[in-house]
Amino acid sequence: MVALTRERLDDDIEVLRLDRPEVRNAMDSTMLAELDVALTELAADGTLRALVFSTTSERALCAGADVSEQLDRAGGVARMELFARLYAAIEAFPAPTIAVCVGNVVGAGAEVAVGCDLRVGADNLKLVFPGAKLGVPVGPARLTPLVGLSKARELIFTGRVVDVEEADALGLLARRAPAADAEAAAIALAREIARHPADGLRHLKDLFREYEATKYRVARENAEIVEFQRTGGGLPYGGVQR
Repeated sequence: MVALTRERLDDDIEVLRLDRPEVRNAMDSTMLAELDVALTELAADGTLRALVFSTTSERALCAGADVSEQLDRAGGVARMELFARLYAAIEAFPAPTIAVCVGNVVGAGAEVAVGCDLRVGADNLKLVFPGAKLGVPVGPARLTPLVGLSKARELIFTGRVVDVEEADALGLLARRAPAADAEAAAIALAREIARHPADGLRHLKDLFREYEATKYRVARENAEIVEFQRTGGGLPYGGVQR
């Protein structure tokens, strides 16, 4: 079953929509594999001017990992490696990226959102970084450069819910919109960006990556989460057989 839909718009903008609404787009191995293929293909597309991460449901961009997926221990490690590939692909993506942050943006969903260059927040946003609650060494690499060390520590250590008002006050959002209009607002923002010279935008992305050392931050954290899954406690799966 397809877990991801794609749409190419005018102005050479691509919209990727997570499409597992029955589980609020919780990411299973199938969705992660589809994202891997799509992002590899799109990263090689020199005509692409912007990428929008969206959803087919206003209830959630993504509620995190699908903890009910039936996996053996090796499958759990393989899935964590796919998460690491996803985070690395978003960080390295050559064109500007925008996340549509509607409803639940939790765990892996939060990591995708803060991994993107820009975010549009909906009025029903519930942004959560639950790494500390689950014992998973994830979060600091992407969140800290955006909100600062002290606030990143507080949000990750507590794992509390951040609503749209707070997310905006923290500087996480480029735009705000009602949930029903959030994707349209993200596409409008992508079109605004797409009017600029594509080569210049891609060069600016390289400069941001270099100045903030995001490549190295993400690579270090990716190694941590895979090692945690391989030799540590692993995620608290309902479906993984120990």
